[in-house]
Amino acid sequence: MSTDYQQAREALGVRLRELRLSAPGRRLTGAELAEQHGWNKSKVSRLENGRQTPTSDDLRKWADATGQPEAYDELVARLRGFESHIRSWRRQLASGHKPVQDTHLSAHADASVFRGWESAMIFGILQTPDYARSIFTRYAELQRSPRDTEAAVRSRMKRQEALYDSSKRFHLILWEAALHALVCSPSVLAAQLDRLVGVVGLDTVELGIIPLSASLKIPPATAFWIYDEREVIVENWHAELWIDDEASVDTYLRAWRTLSESAVYGVDAQNLISAARRSL
Repeated sequence: MSTDYQQAREALGVRLRELRLSAPGRRLTGAELAEQHGWNKSKVSRLENGRQTPTSDDLRKWADATGQPEAYDELVARLRGFESHIRSWRRQLASGHKPVQDTHLSAHADASVFRGWESAMIFGILQTPDYARSIFTRYAELQRSPRDTEAAVRSRMKRQEALYDSSKRFHLILWEAALHALVCSPSVLAAQLDRLVGVVGLDTVELGIIPLSASLKIPPATAFWIYDEREVIVENWHAELWIDDEASVDTYLRAWRTLSESAVYGVDAQNLISAARRSL
């Protein structure tokens, strides 16, 4: 968890404590507040000490319980401020995968140049419906989130319309391992690789593949997208990181460019895809 994020969460906790101690009439104890809402007694302490991130519902209940409902707007603004950069999967997937896909669809609409790195699976924007279905199913199992697989697949396919928009450019790099990862059935992967060969010919897409045998200047690490050299989206197991400070964006640009030096393109990339297809 980033220092900035933790500091913001702790600052929110301090504000929650201030509201509890300044409740009109008399000071409200943590135990009394927890009892009002059926919370575990330790929850109040965790929230006030920045060890747990509140939900917007928690903040509403807190403001009401402390007799200061007008404070809710301020509290939820603070929450949105620091969650806009670190978006936990638990919160994002509370209603399933489709809302997350819709968020990325909106982000795609506002950008024109995309740079992506992926080491473990095929980029979402290049996936077939069956491959995407397998990915969403597996992540729903991991995150224990609601199953809205078909709606999520439709939203992901909607995003792919951007590939045929002449005003956009996609510069994408895959590690060769992603061509072999059986995150789906072999038949689904075979169809996905066939799709990938066709993508190489699109004039809006530059697809590079880093061979497993390539010399690497930096280790392959977690997947990320760069939008217009102004914003980076990084996927971790617990959250998505939305990064927009200039220094960090520059770091990811350097990482992407360094990785791209080890990639092959065009016919050489097609040959790697075809070899992976034959191995199935």
